[in-house]
Amino acid sequence: MDYYNRVADGLLRAALDRSGAVLVEGAKGCGKTSTCEQAAGSVVRVDVDPTVELYLQVEPARVLHGDTPRLLDEWQRQPRLWDLVRRAVDDRRQTGQFILTGSATPDPSVPRHSGAGRFSVLRMRPMTLWETGVSTGEVSLAGIIEGTDNPGCSPSDLGLDGWATTIARGGWPSTLGRSDEDAYAYVVDYLTLIAEVDVSSVAQVQRDPVKVSRVLSSLARNVSGEASLATLSTDVSGASSPLSRDTVSRYLDTLEQLMVIEPLRSWQTALRDSARLRKAPAWHFVDPSLAVAAMRATPTRLVSEPKTLGLLFESLAVRDVRVYAESHGYRVYRARDSVGREVDAIVECPDGWVACEIKLGMGQVDHAARSLQAFVDAVDTQTVGPCKARVIIVGSGPGYRRPDGILVVPLAALRP
Repeated sequence: MDYYNRVADGLLRAALDRSGAVLVEGAKGCGKTSTCEQAAGSVVRVDVDPTVELYLQVEPARVLHGDTPRLLDEWQRQPRLWDLVRRAVDDRRQTGQFILTGSATPDPSVPRHSGAGRFSVLRMRPMTLWETGVSTGEVSLAGIIEGTDNPGCSPSDLGLDGWATTIARGGWPSTLGRSDEDAYAYVVDYLTLIAEVDVSSVAQVQRDPVKVSRVLSSLARNVSGEASLATLSTDVSGASSPLSRDTVSRYLDTLEQLMVIEPLRSWQTALRDSARLRKAPAWHFVDPSLAVAAMRATPTRLVSEPKTLGLLFESLAVRDVRVYAESHGYRVYRARDSVGREVDAIVECPDGWVACEIKLGMGQVDHAARSLQAFVDAVDTQTVGPCKARVIIVGSGPGYRRPDGILVVPLAALRP
């Protein structure tokens, strides 16, 4: 299969230039191995190569022998490799020696030394709209933040049907060039294996796949929202098999460990008035196609439920904004205060921040602008620095600057 360029390509090269080893994390199927193979001098597939276990028992350092950068794919299957790599980096005193990929964080009970000063860490996600070619890339997020990019661009013409199909397909490299039906089936199979195999494997205790599926379905129904543990527990509990908050919490921890869900944490800052920022995260899957699969929805059904489609579009935009922002070293949060003012995504920069509202339809822009401005006005900029831009990310219409200075940008025109 042809390789599609990824935002991570340049980040990986830069990390190899400055560090002895690079840890590349991300949900399985997001393209980590293919991306890392482009830079690797040799590869060992830890999860399937039987010689790895034998070498670790007899001569552990031999696993690390090979042309550099040496790619250790799915390294977390053998947690001992972490300390072996750390020691080899110390001994060799050269950059670009190893790449470690993992689709789950390793068992925290296995002790290992810090990789500080030896490892760089890179998070990968499924492909963004710009990487798959859906986005024209006419507007740069970095340009918006720096004040150098004009938001003017041609209208997005995907429409509701196009967005429903795009969201349901997801950004999985394995589905590129395949039919919509095959892409939908891939995501359903992916989620089924998460529930039936991966959660129990990572938790190292048997989990009931039916209960895992119920938790996934509840998260899907609450996508882009901030449902509490109590809400999720009530939502997933059947009369015959209720789930406690502690059980739901453990399931969520494992799904985060698998990088299947990626909650958007709350921005911690100060407001000028007496309102308080809420601390609950917004629930997002690493790709909104997983939410579609968890609900057993179809593009046709999504179009018939525009509110649900709008929440999924918000989750899609958060996925892409995360990738674009983190490629420049920025962090992304959400914000909602106790009086109802909210911002769907805050991009935090060293010298300020950008506030983003996300709306599927152009008819929602005026309301979003008022809400966005109300929140921006309430922030204590002496604490967090200036708001560098106010942005409304939309699913339809052209890109432009409103008379009030707020930028309207189609998601299908955005790039890093």
